[in-house]
Amino acid sequence: MISTSNFRKGMKLALDGELFIIVDFLNQKIGRGGAKMWTKLKNLKTGQVLERTFRGGETFEDPDFNEQSMQYLYNEDEIFHFMDSRTYEQFALTIDQVGDYKWYLQENTEYKILFFEGAPISINMPPSVVLEIIEADPGVKGDSVSNLTKNAVVETGLKIKVPLFIKVGEKIKIDTSEGKYLERVN
Repeated sequence: MISTSNFRKGMKLALDGELFIIVDFLNQKIGRGGAKMWTKLKNLKTGQVLERTFRGGETFEDPDFNEQSMQYLYNEDEIFHFMDSRTYEQFALTIDQVGDYKWYLQENTEYKILFFEGAPISINMPPSVVLEIIEADPGVKGDSVSNLTKNAVVETGLKIKVPLFIKVGEKIKIDTSEGKYLERVN
Protein backbone atom coordinates (compact mmCIF):
# COMPACT_ATOMS: atom_id res chain seq x y z
CA MET A 1 0.00 0.00 0.00
CA ILE A 2 1.12 3.53 -0.80
CA SER A 3 0.23 6.35 1.59
CA THR A 4 0.16 10.09 0.92
CA SER A 5 2.87 10.44 3.58
CA ASN A 6 5.21 8.44 1.27
CA PHE A 7 4.69 10.69 -1.78
CA ARG A 8 7.85 11.90 -3.55
CA LYS A 9 8.71 13.22 -7.01
CA GLY A 10 8.99 10.44 -9.58
CA MET A 11 6.78 8.01 -7.62
CA LYS A 12 4.34 5.99 -9.72
CA LEU A 13 0.72 5.75 -8.64
CA ALA A 14 -2.30 3.89 -10.04
CA LEU A 15 -5.57 5.88 -10.00
CA ASP A 16 -8.81 4.92 -11.72
CA GLY A 17 -7.06 2.20 -13.76
CA GLU A 18 -4.42 4.60 -15.12
CA LEU A 19 -0.76 4.92 -14.16
CA PHE A 20 0.53 8.34 -13.10
CA ILE A 21 3.89 9.72 -12.05
CA ILE A 22 4.11 12.42 -9.37
CA VAL A 23 5.66 15.50 -10.99
CA ASP A 24 5.27 17.76 -7.96
CA PHE A 25 3.57 17.68 -4.56
CA LEU A 26 2.95 19.88 -1.55
CA ASN A 27 1.80 18.85 1.93
CA GLN A 28 -0.70 21.41 3.27
CA LYS A 29 -1.62 21.54 6.96
CA ILE A 30 -3.98 24.38 7.74
CA GLY A 31 -5.13 25.14 11.30
CA ARG A 32 -7.12 22.41 13.01
CA GLY A 33 -8.20 20.66 9.86
CA GLY A 34 -6.60 17.52 8.51
CA ALA A 35 -3.59 17.62 6.25
CA LYS A 36 -4.06 17.69 2.50
CA MET A 37 -1.61 16.61 -0.18
CA TRP A 38 -1.70 18.70 -3.36
CA THR A 39 -0.14 16.83 -6.30
CA LYS A 40 0.64 17.41 -9.95
CA LEU A 41 0.32 14.07 -11.75
CA LYS A 42 1.35 13.08 -15.29
CA ASN A 43 -0.50 10.25 -17.01
CA LEU A 44 2.17 7.88 -18.31
CA LYS A 45 0.03 6.66 -21.22
CA THR A 46 -1.35 9.95 -22.53
CA GLY A 47 1.15 12.49 -21.15
CA GLN A 48 -1.74 14.57 -19.76
CA VAL A 49 -0.89 16.53 -16.58
CA LEU A 50 -3.52 17.08 -13.90
CA GLU A 51 -3.66 18.49 -10.40
CA ARG A 52 -5.31 16.51 -7.64
CA THR A 53 -5.67 16.94 -3.88
CA PHE A 54 -5.76 13.98 -1.47
CA ARG A 55 -6.57 13.74 2.23
CA GLY A 56 -3.64 13.14 4.57
CA GLY A 57 -3.12 9.43 5.28
CA GLU A 58 -5.10 8.28 2.23
CA THR A 59 -3.78 4.96 0.87
CA PHE A 60 -3.58 3.46 -2.61
CA GLU A 61 -2.93 0.01 -4.03
CA ASP A 62 0.54 -0.66 -5.40
CA PRO A 63 0.40 -0.24 -9.21
CA ASP A 64 0.61 -3.40 -11.33
CA PHE A 65 3.67 -2.55 -13.39
CA ASN A 66 7.06 -4.01 -14.06
CA GLU A 67 10.35 -2.81 -15.47
CA GLN A 68 12.49 -4.46 -18.10
CA SER A 69 16.00 -3.56 -19.12
CA MET A 70 15.96 -2.79 -22.85
CA GLN A 71 18.47 -1.46 -25.35
CA TYR A 72 17.70 1.79 -27.16
CA LEU A 73 18.14 1.21 -30.90
CA TYR A 74 17.09 4.33 -32.82
CA ASN A 75 14.32 6.85 -33.35
CA GLU A 76 12.26 7.28 -36.48
CA ASP A 77 10.40 10.59 -36.64
CA GLU A 78 8.65 10.63 -33.27
CA ILE A 79 8.87 6.88 -32.53
CA PHE A 80 11.67 5.50 -30.33
CA HIS A 81 12.61 1.83 -30.79
CA PHE A 82 13.89 -0.43 -27.99
CA MET A 83 14.89 -4.10 -27.95
CA ASP A 84 14.93 -6.74 -25.22
CA SER A 85 18.53 -8.05 -25.38
CA ARG A 86 17.52 -11.54 -24.22
CA THR A 87 14.54 -12.23 -26.51
CA TYR A 88 15.31 -9.70 -29.29
CA GLU A 89 11.69 -8.56 -29.09
CA GLN A 90 11.29 -4.91 -30.11
CA PHE A 91 8.99 -2.26 -28.65
CA ALA A 92 8.30 1.34 -29.62
CA LEU A 93 7.50 4.38 -27.50
CA THR A 94 6.02 7.62 -28.84
CA ILE A 95 7.46 11.08 -28.28
CA ASP A 96 4.69 11.69 -25.70
CA GLN A 97 5.77 8.63 -23.72
CA VAL A 98 9.47 9.51 -23.90
CA GLY A 99 9.03 13.24 -23.25
CA ASP A 100 12.13 15.28 -22.46
CA TYR A 101 14.12 12.08 -21.86
CA LYS A 102 14.70 12.06 -25.64
CA TRP A 103 17.63 14.42 -25.00
CA TYR A 104 19.42 11.80 -22.90
CA LEU A 105 18.94 8.66 -25.02
CA GLN A 106 22.10 7.18 -26.50
CA GLU A 107 21.97 4.41 -29.09
CA ASN A 108 22.96 0.89 -27.92
CA THR A 109 22.55 1.87 -24.25
CA GLU A 110 20.38 -0.10 -21.80
CA TYR A 111 17.44 1.69 -20.13
CA LYS A 112 14.67 0.52 -17.81
CA ILE A 113 11.34 0.52 -19.67
CA LEU A 114 8.18 0.65 -17.58
CA PHE A 115 5.39 -1.76 -18.60
CA PHE A 116 1.79 -1.37 -17.38
CA GLU A 117 -0.66 -4.17 -18.11
CA GLY A 118 1.83 -5.70 -20.56
CA ALA A 119 2.35 -2.58 -22.71
CA PRO A 120 5.42 -0.29 -22.63
CA ILE A 121 4.46 3.16 -21.40
CA SER A 122 7.54 5.04 -20.23
CA ILE A 123 11.27 5.12 -19.53
CA ASN A 124 12.64 5.00 -16.01
CA MET A 125 15.63 7.26 -16.70
CA PRO A 126 18.64 7.22 -14.34
CA PRO A 127 19.13 10.39 -12.26
CA SER A 128 22.10 11.47 -14.36
CA VAL A 129 23.77 10.65 -17.69
CA VAL A 130 27.21 11.31 -19.16
CA LEU A 131 27.25 13.01 -22.58
CA GLU A 132 29.96 14.53 -24.77
CA ILE A 133 30.12 18.22 -25.69
CA ILE A 134 30.07 18.64 -29.50
CA GLU A 135 29.70 22.41 -29.67
CA ALA A 136 30.49 25.20 -27.19
CA ASP A 137 30.70 28.97 -27.23
CA PRO A 138 34.15 30.40 -26.51
CA GLY A 139 34.68 31.09 -22.81
CA VAL A 140 34.92 34.84 -22.36
CA LYS A 141 34.98 36.42 -18.94
CA GLY A 142 32.61 39.35 -18.63
CA ASP A 143 31.26 41.77 -16.06
CA SER A 144 29.65 39.36 -13.63
CA VAL A 145 30.08 38.40 -10.01
CA SER A 146 30.14 34.59 -10.17
CA ASN A 147 28.81 31.45 -11.85
CA LEU A 148 30.12 32.25 -15.29
CA THR A 149 28.48 29.96 -17.85
CA LYS A 150 28.33 29.58 -21.59
CA ASN A 151 26.08 27.77 -24.07
CA ALA A 152 26.99 24.27 -25.21
CA VAL A 153 25.41 21.42 -27.20
CA VAL A 154 25.85 17.75 -26.29
CA GLU A 155 25.91 14.76 -28.66
CA THR A 156 22.13 14.22 -28.44
CA GLY A 157 21.34 17.83 -29.44
CA LEU A 158 20.49 19.11 -25.96
CA LYS A 159 21.45 22.75 -25.40
CA ILE A 160 22.81 23.33 -21.91
CA LYS A 161 24.63 25.97 -19.83
CA VAL A 162 28.11 24.88 -18.74
CA PRO A 163 31.01 26.55 -16.90
CA LEU A 164 33.56 28.49 -18.97
CA PHE A 165 36.30 25.84 -18.57
CA ILE A 166 34.32 23.12 -20.46
CA LYS A 167 35.65 22.50 -23.98
CA VAL A 168 34.43 20.61 -27.06
CA GLY A 169 35.13 16.87 -26.76
CA GLU A 170 34.84 16.75 -22.96
CA LYS A 171 32.25 14.60 -21.23
CA ILE A 172 29.90 16.04 -18.64
CA LYS A 173 27.35 14.60 -16.23
CA ILE A 174 23.83 16.02 -16.64
CA ASP A 175 20.89 15.83 -14.20
CA THR A 176 18.04 14.17 -16.16
CA SER A 177 15.25 15.62 -14.03
CA GLU A 178 16.24 19.27 -14.54
CA GLY A 179 18.55 19.14 -17.56
CA LYS A 180 21.36 20.91 -15.72
CA TYR A 181 25.12 20.51 -15.75
CA LEU A 182 26.43 18.59 -12.71
CA GLU A 183 30.15 18.00 -13.25
CA ARG A 184 32.92 17.25 -15.73
CA VAL A 185 33.76 13.55 -16.18
CA ASN A 186 37.30 12.34 -16.93
